[in-house]
Amino acid sequence: MNWGNRDTATRRILILGGTTEARELAGTLVDAGYEVITSLAGRTDTPRFPEGIVRIGGFGGKEGLAAYLTSSHIDMVIDATHPFAAQISANAVAAASSAKVRLLRLERPAWQKPEGAIWLEVGTTLDAVHALPRDARVLLTVGRQDLGQFLAHTKCRYIARMIEVPPGLPADWAVIAARGPFTLEGELELMESHGITHLVTKNSGGAQVAAKLAAAARLSIPIIVIGRPRLPRAETVDSVARASEAIARIFRTG
Repeated sequence: MNWGNRDTATRRILILGGTTEARELAGTLVDAGYEVITSLAGRTDTPRFPEGIVRIGGFGGKEGLAAYLTSSHIDMVIDATHPFAAQISANAVAAASSAKVRLLRLERPAWQKPEGAIWLEVGTTLDAVHALPRDARVLLTVGRQDLGQFLAHTKCRYIARMIEVPPGLPADWAVIAARGPFTLEGELELMESHGITHLVTKNSGGAQVAAKLAAAARLSIPIIVIGRPRLPRAETVDSVARASEAIARIFRTG
């Protein structure tokens, strides 16, 4: 696609969002003069809205997204969804190719093992369940959509932390409704006060080591990390700054 000498205000960008990076990128692009539409899946009742236009709800699969890209005259789509939103990312690649729209993926870097940590990376949520010893006291930070496997295995005591708490959790679960970022001091206090013996988390990643990982490493608490799903190949950057630079370059060169 050749954008010629069009100014930023005539360039329409769709961000598939829901992450901190997506929200930051939307603000940066709006400030730069682009027309920005951020799509949120609507899975939380209290989302943090970015600057620009906000669209809530699905598109109807890759075909629906491709139709939206065409009908809304989208010039570029940015996949800035959660690293575990594999289906959305796959739909984005397929839809962008079908609609002949440029795609850029903004994917935060994966966490690496903190120094001194007891670290076990597994492939699936079920693998994480099977890695837990009987009677472990487990801090779960996997999100509410991935609790089903743990609900089916009652050999452990669970302390689950998530942004919003779903109904129907067992009475013997301790549930913490909280939204980060969290501090190292707060995570140390949480783990010590609940007698945590294991931490289970997804490798959501980020530029900095998460406080929960640092706290678990300091307390010698084993960390069971669910690895990221494999995503279709796409041009990828790992920060908001690099995404902004790539977008400017792509529009400049056509």
